This record gives sequence, C-alpha cells and structure tokens, in this order.
Amino acid sequence: MITVDDLRRVPLFHDLPDDEATAVASRLADIHLRAGDWLIHEGEQPSFFLLLEGSLELSKMVHGIERRLDEYGPGVYFGEVPLLLGSPAIASLRATEPTRVAQLESGDFRAMFAECNVFASELINTMTKRVQRLQQLAQTSTPPKPVVIKGHRFDIACHHIRDFLRRNHVVYEWDDLAHSAPREDERYPLLTLADGRRLETPTLRELAEALGLPTRPAKSSYDVVIVGAGPSGLAAAVYGASEGLSTLLVEREAPGGQAGTSSRIENYLGFPTGLSGDDLATRALSQAQRFGAELLVARCVDTLELSDDGGEHTVVLDGAERVRTRTVILANGVSWRELDVPGAEKLVGRGIYYGAAQTEARGCQGQRVFLIGGGNSAGQAAMFFSGYAAEVKLLVRGPSLADSMSRYLIEQLATKSNIEVCTHCRIVQVGGEHRLEEVTIENRATGARTKSPASAVFAFIGADARAEWLPPSVIRDEKGFVCTGRDVMDLVARREGSWPLARDPFLLETSVPGVFAAGDVRHGSVKRVASGVGEGSMAIAFIHQYLAN
Repeated sequence: MITVDDLRRVPLFHDLPDDEATAVASRLADIHLRAGDWLIHEGEQPSFFLLLEGSLELSKMVHGIERRLDEYGPGVYFGEVPLLLGSPAIASLRATEPTRVAQLESGDFRAMFAECNVFASELINTMTKRVQRLQQLAQTSTPPKPVVIKGHRFDIACHHIRDFLRRNHVVYEWDDLAHSAPREDERYPLLTLADGRRLETPTLRELAEALGLPTRPAKSSYDVVIVGAGPSGLAAAVYGASEGLSTLLVEREAPGGQAGTSSRIENYLGFPTGLSGDDLATRALSQAQRFGAELLVARCVDTLELSDDGGEHTVVLDGAERVRTRTVILANGVSWRELDVPGAEKLVGRGIYYGAAQTEARGCQGQRVFLIGGGNSAGQAAMFFSGYAAEVKLLVRGPSLADSMSRYLIEQLATKSNIEVCTHCRIVQVGGEHRLEEVTIENRATGARTKSPASAVFAFIGADARAEWLPPSVIRDEKGFVCTGRDVMDLVARREGSWPLARDPFLLETSVPGVFAAGDVRHGSVKRVASGVGEGSMAIAFIHQYLAN
C-alpha cells in the first residue's frame, strides 16, 4: 500500500498539500519488480510511474537495435510524455534490481493534471526536456547501411528477395538494371550486405543466415512446434510461451502469413482505426518472443514423423534437421490459387503476382493494374494500390461484392474515383514477351471480350491447403484441408478402423492424437484474422488438456 510518506519521497510531491497528497496516495498501485522484470514495453498503453525503491533501465529500439538511454533511481517519475501526447509508451523500462514503483492509471493522472497547477507545470517542463533528448538521439544515431539488391525488376527471384526483406523489416535499396547496365561477370540478383559481403542468387535461407535472422532451433526438443507464423500460429506462440510451454514457431517466409500482406484490417477487435497486417504480425511476434517463444524464418517443414507409442513426434526441417516435440500445431495456412490462363505461367513475377505484393507498388505509379477476386483481401489490396496506380480495375466473377466482401470495404471502394469494380468479369488471356503488357477480359454475362493494356495483375482467386507434406494418417478432406474434431471420427473409422483413444478428438485435434490444426489450413475454418487468432489460442488450451491426460 502506498502512503503519503512514500509519496513525499518523490520531489514532485514535496510541496503538495496534505489533502491532495492523501487523495493521490489512495489512487496509487504498489508495484514490486524483481531484477530483470519489465515494467512497460515500448508501444504499450502507458501509466504514470513514481520510482520509490531500486532502479530502472530506460531503453528504446533505434534502427532495429535496442539502445540504453538512461537509468532511473528513487525519486524519479516518468510516463507523462505518452500520456500527455495521447501516444503509446515511447520507450521500455526494466528493473535492474528489486524495485518498488507507484503506478497512477491514465484517468487518475489526467484528473490530477487538470486540478493541480504546480504538478502540471512541472510535468510540462520535464516532458519538454525528455522529448528534446529523444530528438537528439535520433539525430546523432547512425542508421545501419541498407542491403543493396541489384537485378531486373521483372525477375521472380528479385521479387521474392525484395518481398522477403520488406516483410522481415530489413532495410534495402533496389538497383534496377533497367537504369544501369549489367556486367558479364555478375549473376543476378546480386546482394551487397552492410558489411560488404556479396551474395549472388542466394536462397532465402542463405540470405536469412547471412543477415543473422534466426534459422536454427536452440534446442532439440520442445513442448509444442507450430508450423506457420500467420495469425493462428502467432496466437498459439503467444499463449503457449506465456503459459510455460517451450515453443518453437517455424515460418517459411515471414511472420504474418497472407494476413501480413494486408494493407489495412479495419474490423479487428480493439483497433477502431484499423491496422496493417504487418503491424499486427510485428506486435504479435514481439509479444511471443517476450514470453520466450522461438521463431525460425526461411525454414520449411519437409515431413512429420509420428510417434507409434504416444511419445514425442519428430518434425523434419529442410536440410534433414530434426526436432522432437510432444505436440504439433499445423497453422501453415494456404497458398493462392494460380491463374488458369494461357501465357500466365511465364509472366509470374513479371507483372502477374499472387497476393498483395506490396513491393511492386512503386512500379505501379501512374499505371493500370488489375486485381482478381471478390474477397476482403482483394478489396484491401485495391484500396492500397489506388494510392499509386492511375487506374485500378477489380474483376469479380459474380454479380456483386455483397456476398463475399465486408460492407465497410465495399463502401470504401466506392469513394475512390480511380477504382472500377467490374462484375461478371474474368481474365481469359494475358500477353507480353518479357513482361506483362496486356490482358483480355471476358464479360461472362454477355460473352464480349476486350483487350486492355496492363502493367500488373494481382490475383486473389481462392486458396489451396499446404498439406501435401503431411503423412497419410493425418486425414484431410477432398480439397486437402486438414480435418479436426468431430469431422475426424467417421473418416477415422472408415480408414483406420477406430480412433485410438477412449475420448473423442478435441475440437482442433487431427486424426493423430497430439497433432492439432488451426487457421486456414483446417477444414471448415472461417477465413478471417480474428477467427485464426481465436483458433491458435484455443489449440494451446487443448494441448494443456492433452498433456495433462
């Protein structure tokens, strides 16, 4: 319990009248921290803090590197800057020894600021000094040298590398050979790293290892291995690690999955102004890692070797690296279905892309682009590209968007003068020698066909499950999606004879005990970010029940 005597230890409150000091003390929470405990993380919702005993280290991420800014001792206060600016916490605080802190919630802080002139004046002076110090830090800090990528814009390998770097938040510069002559002694894509090393045509894994991104597991055995770092996989990692399970997350490209490419998600609970899929993934990954979850990027799972006796399963990574695990969560999502159009295959990465491909936005400036699909992903991409392209044409096979797209997105599309929604339309042919140059569009209602110049086509025409690597005993439906819960029972009885346990499968459990599925890869899932997050967290709850039994 915080007393008036505790409060008087802070110089700010030395001259506060007794009645006000008593009122403030009654509102303060008494927080005790151990050495190494975090009081608050950068980006979280702030409170006002008074340091009574011990010490706190102030740190901030600058150009991707954690920088130590200061160390606070007893009598110091902080948190007023984000509270007065209405922003998240602008730095992180961690105890360096056993520490005691008084905490004033934001509502009580605002009431004090309005009622106490001396208190308010002191806080404004302090805030000004602290903001100036942060500005000086930003100005004097030398940003890391970017990775330089040299190659052809319409080279699928260059496209994959640029997309990989952007989604993993690696700063890069793009040297397009359209503006400089290629050399005979160089192979492209050619990357020059910050330390001067050069990589010719690297694989994503080779690039990740050269950049120091995590690619190798720290241990040989885990409580749970999660395949895929989309919304469901990230949610499972957060809940698994926070509840004491040793957790490994394996991702073939970058955290966020397909949702990570969404430019704006506006119907996700708790974010009234919306957030990007990349922002959501970044926040979730930071949360999972804070609890101790491990992430591997640029790694694929080649196969899953199942235990015969109910013991540990084995996850086999690319390169034959093996990891044992008590449980598995399949959260590896789906892949966009490819266009079945003459000429499309040779133009993939040369004007035809699957998904949002935000790295191509600048190349679309002033151009005409086509998006195919009627779902939310297509709508969000249309809104994004409308800020770059002169014309955006959204091709929809059906009579309207109402059956497949959220109402808020339909209304937003209608406000953009350079977006045209073309119903009953599909692309039947594409043309171009070295890059996409034109498309042929058919009106399915009338049969009429028209040719149109095009710089890019982004396809969102449904998705297929990524489950071909699973053993046959993990039962899937006729389209390859993984069956779970009650959907498993009849299929198991028909194919295997019986379910091996006395209990029924848990809601998200596959036909193999201890192997769970969540998100888009699961049969019957709802293709929404919120449902994926919910399934990922639910899977951990069922894993606890499985391990307890």
